This record gives sequence, C-alpha cells and structure tokens, in this order.
Amino acid sequence: MSSGYRQNLPTVRLLSRDDFRQRALNELNNVYGEQQGEALLQRLLALIDEHPIASTAAPPDTLWDQRSQVLICYGDNLLADAANHEVPLQALASFLDNHLANTFSSVHILPFFPWSSDDGFSVVHYRDINPDLGDWDDIHRIARRYQLMADLVVNHISRESLWFTDYLAGSQPGRDYFIELPKDTDVSMVTRPRASPLLTPVYTRRGKRYVWATFSKDQIDLNYANPDVLLEMMGILINYLQQGVRLIRLDAVAYLWKELGTACVHLPQTHALVRLMRAIVDYLTPGALIITETNVPHQENLSYFGDLEKRQAPEANMVYQFTLPPLLVHTLTSGDATPLSQWAASLPDLPADCTFFNFTASHDGIGVRALEGLLPQHDIDQMLELMKRFGGYISMKANPDGTDSPYEINITYFDAMKGTRGGEDAWQIIRFLCSQSIMLGLQGIPGVYFHSLTGTTNDYANVSRNGGLRAINRKKWRTQELNDQLAAVTPTRFVFKAMTQLLGKRRQEPCFHPSSPQQVLDFGEGIFAFQRGPLDDGRLLLAIHNVTRHPINVRLPEQFTRREWRELMGHLHLKDGCFELKPYYSAWLVSEGNDGA
Repeated sequence: MSSGYRQNLPTVRLLSRDDFRQRALNELNNVYGEQQGEALLQRLLALIDEHPIASTAAPPDTLWDQRSQVLICYGDNLLADAANHEVPLQALASFLDNHLANTFSSVHILPFFPWSSDDGFSVVHYRDINPDLGDWDDIHRIARRYQLMADLVVNHISRESLWFTDYLAGSQPGRDYFIELPKDTDVSMVTRPRASPLLTPVYTRRGKRYVWATFSKDQIDLNYANPDVLLEMMGILINYLQQGVRLIRLDAVAYLWKELGTACVHLPQTHALVRLMRAIVDYLTPGALIITETNVPHQENLSYFGDLEKRQAPEANMVYQFTLPPLLVHTLTSGDATPLSQWAASLPDLPADCTFFNFTASHDGIGVRALEGLLPQHDIDQMLELMKRFGGYISMKANPDGTDSPYEINITYFDAMKGTRGGEDAWQIIRFLCSQSIMLGLQGIPGVYFHSLTGTTNDYANVSRNGGLRAINRKKWRTQELNDQLAAVTPTRFVFKAMTQLLGKRRQEPCFHPSSPQQVLDFGEGIFAFQRGPLDDGRLLLAIHNVTRHPINVRLPEQFTRREWRELMGHLHLKDGCFELKPYYSAWLVSEGNDGA
C-alpha cells in the first residue's frame, strides 16, 4: 500500500473448521438452547458440506482500502431502448464499463429476485433472478468486475411466496414458518417502523387468521423461533456466496426475533444470529463482509458492531451510518455545522475489521429516527417542513400510544438541497456536492446511490404510477435519455462529472483508507472540518467544508502552518495558511510528510 500506511489494517483471517464449529455452536446455543444447539450445528455443517463454494481466487490480503467505493443501484435503473435489445442488467453493465470504469470497487444491486411489492423487498423466490432484469449470467458478468453486494431480506417474505402458500394451505414446509396470533393480542410494546397494523388478516384453509407483518400486509415476517426457518435462510446465504456475492446486506435485521412483552427490536437472539451469519461468511468466503441495515437511533445502530470494548464475538463488519443523511440536510439548510461536528467527534474507535458504511441517499427515504437525542425537536420539525416546501413527502410510523410520528423524508437528496430555511436559491448543485464531499471524506466506506451521480430531481410521475412515496427517488432512466443528458450542458452532466472527479481523487488518496484515523476540528459553526491521518509516514489530510451561503476566510490552526499543503481538487490558493472558501465549497488539503517539529 502507498504512503507506508500500516496502522490498524483490517487483515483477512482464515477461520478453521474447529473455530467455526465453536463460534456457530455458541450462537445456536444462545438462541435455541444447548439441547437443540448441537443438533442444529450438525444440520448446518451438513448444509455447508452439501453446497461447497468453488473459487480459484485467493482470499484478499485486506478487507478494504481507499479504493473501496460502492455504487448503489436497482437492476433496472437503466432501461435500454427497444432497438438495443439489452435487458436492464446488461444495460447497467454497459454503463458501468463506458462511464464508471475504475470508479467503484463494488456494486450493490438492490433486490434482483422475483418480487410482489416494495420494488424488490417483498421477495417471492430468493434463488431466481427477476426475468424482467436478466438472468444469473448477467449478475455474474458484473460480479466478475466488481465486488457484488446483495440484499438478504431476512425479516420477511412476500405473501405470494411458496412458503406462504404452504402456510395458507396448511402444508409443509411453510406451514410453521410464520407467526400467527389471535386478533386481540396486545402488541402495543412492539416497535413499529410503519403506521400499518402489525397483525394482518389472511384467509387460510383453517379460516381467517392474523399473521405478523412488520412492514406491510404483503411482507409477512418469518418465524425464527422455528429453527427450520433459520436453516432455510442460511442455505440462501450460502447460495448467495456461491453466486459470487461478497457483501451481504442484512435488510431490516433489527426486527428479526420476536418476543411478546418486549419491543421486538435488537433482541439478544437477533444479535446472536447476526454473529452466526458473520461466522458462516468468515468461514466460507474469507474477505466477504456482513453489513447491517438498521434505521434506528444512533446508539442502537452502533450495537450491531457488537461489544466494542470486549469484542469477544465479531458481529457486523459494517453498519449503515443512518445519522449522516438527515444531519447533513440539517447542516446545509441551517448553515450551522455544530451538531454535525459534535456527532462526528463522538463516533467511537472501531476494531480493525469494522467500519461505517457512509451514505446520503438510498432507495429509501431520509430516515429521521437517527436524529433522536441529537437535535432539538423544533429543529427536526423545521427541517421536515422545509423538505415539504422542496417537494418532498413525510412517511409516518405508529407509536405505542396510538399516535403517528415522522419516520422518513421521501425526496431525492439533490432536491433536498434546493435551498435553505430562507427558501430556494441558486446554490443547489454546489450545496449538493458539498454534502457528497463530506460523506466521501468521512471515516468509513462510501455508498453512492445512482441518482446522486445524476443529480436526479423528484419523480412525481413515478409516485403516481407506483403508489408509494419512496418512488419519488426511484427514477428509471432510459439509456439514451441519460446519455443525451451527459452529452449536453445540463445539471446532470455537471453533477456526474463532479461526482466522478471526487470519487477518482478519493480512491487515489491513502488518507481516505477507511481505517485511517479521524479527528474533528473546530473552525466555527459555518465550517465542518476534520483531519484524516496522520499515516505512518506523516501524510495528513484536512477536509474543510463551508456549509453556509457566504464566503468564509479560513486560517489553518498553528499546528498545521509548518506543513506544506496542496489542494487535491486544484481550485484553492493557500498563502501563509489562509484561503477563502466560497459558499458550499470543500477543500481536501494534503501534506506529504512530517512537519519537522
């Protein structure tokens, strides 16, 4: 690795079969008790032995480096014109080759399986490819060029699935795969991410029944108290690894285990099963990663790293940094970086095999639960009202007292940057790029949603067609339409060029290694600043961002003035450690070595 960086490197460690057996047995005992644990372990080992993973490639030396950058997209974000004859996955592969070669190390293709609702997250069959997208050969083509990230939708399955069909008919194996409760069961303590009823009615051969459905009446929760469900899902996990998936995103995993009388979120059994999946991945495909998707308050989200002090049993390699998207919106629309700086300074040191998955936009909305305890309620309310003024919607969740409260903002991240509390202005593009520069520079691995590359605006026609508020941020581009936008003088071209330049600079800079140290700096409320490094050879990077609509004269603190600095993007002139930072501009300043002190 360049620049002599050797601190806290995330080395890939091979897991022996004996070590795997012990780790797996511990977690199975934690969940199902010692009487069942050993028998379940034998079934799991048999499942693994029956489905070997053939790979001629040696495990990587390290889990990640500064080149680790993830593109987040749907399999049909790009639709080829009829004359082209490319299926969507082929159109995506062609776009990657033609426009994004050497930009991303990984591609997260959102659920590419047959589905019935929620744009893929109501999975009908986990082992097939949605024929409207392509086939496994098309997936493998992308997996050969990039590390493939895929969703293991562990919490629920479509009511059109064969398992649920079994349940309705009273047939095995699916008959006992779901949670059936009396209609009048008290579920008021259960944490809800939606405003819909938790128990949804269904009609079976045994009459009307009520089943647990955390997210929608089409997404029926699986019953992991039945170990057969666990083994079915572990078989699917192994199949993903066989197909070349190397980043496993555990969708909505926080709700996995249910126990009446509790909040049914983050239960000990859930954490144990995440650790079990981590053990399976470590054993079968060293260097593959487990990523947990938990849209919850910040401290709850951090719990999926496991016990950061004892670190006795590894859990997730990465957790989604859900606090960052809404906190950046607040920062750049208020012009005050203080809450962002305080939050970033509070982030814990992580073990070598853990890092944050940083993002701003995703296929979902901008979650607001992560702001609980970080911003005053009046600031959150003001932000929500502003997002509605910018054309967004607010999705709600149900509370135990019967009321509803905001859960997420549905808006494209580009349009979230239309203006400030004073209204819309002319700074949208530069303000948006400032948000992306901050995200890309922070400690962790960045995930960039396809529509952040293209500066996509709110898609109201898609909302009308789809009927879901999240469709506002799920535009499907025609390849010719997008190519025309990239060829002409358009906001899309400007954003795309600027984003690919930022990504290109980031992947070449050793200080952006996900494990490189980070320290937040105090430049006043109008500036968000942090340093990355120093590396072992003294290399240091300062990331300085003007979060206001006014130019700010910046003076570097005295401890940095004895160094020689250059600005990576080449648009600043430093003199005696001073420079002017235009509204919403960012500076990545690099010093090549020690200051000689």
